[in-house]
Formats: sequence, structure tokens, C-alpha cells
Amino acid sequence: MPKRLCEIFKSPRRDEMYLYVDRARGLTDVPEALLERFGKPVSVLVMLLGEDKPLARAKPGDVLAAIETQGFYLQMPPAREDYMLDLYKAPTEARY
Repeated sequence: MPKRLCEIFKSPRRDEMYLYVDRARGLTDVPEALLERFGKPVSVLVMLLGEDKPLARAKPGDVLAAIETQGFYLQMPPAREDYMLDLYKAPTEARY
């Protein structure tokens, strides 16, 4: 798969949610319903993406294939571990 100049947008509504699109096409292929839930996209990076370019939480080949077939790739936030959620629910008590 050839390299592609991609623009990456973050969601102002959800931490760690990102949209990858072809830089030349921009957001034209992203469905309106998705953009409504995503919020006003905030551009964070433009990069030349190839299959040899490592990404933190996605396989470059998957991102490029999604952009080729549907015009965008949506990266969802990582799943939160249940035990981490319990830490916020449990009251803390100071011990001195």
C-alpha cells in the first residue's frame, strides 16, 4: 500500500479519540452523524503515513486501508480497566 499524507484530528468531546483522514480530501468523507458525536475536529498533526511508520495504538496498514475504503479511520479511546474505575468510586481515608 502506498504512503499517504494524513491529517489527524482529536475530539474535543472525548479524550483520546482521533480521526485520521487523507490530507487532500479533509473531512469530506466523514459522515455528518459521526462529526456530530465527535465534536468540532481539532487538527493535531499532519504526517506521511506508510505501513512502516509505527503508531501508538493502531496498525498503519489498518489506518491506510480504512482511509482508502471509507475515507477516514476512527481511533477510539482505550478501554478503561474496571479496577481503575473502582479507585475513583472508593472513598479514600488518610492514615497518619
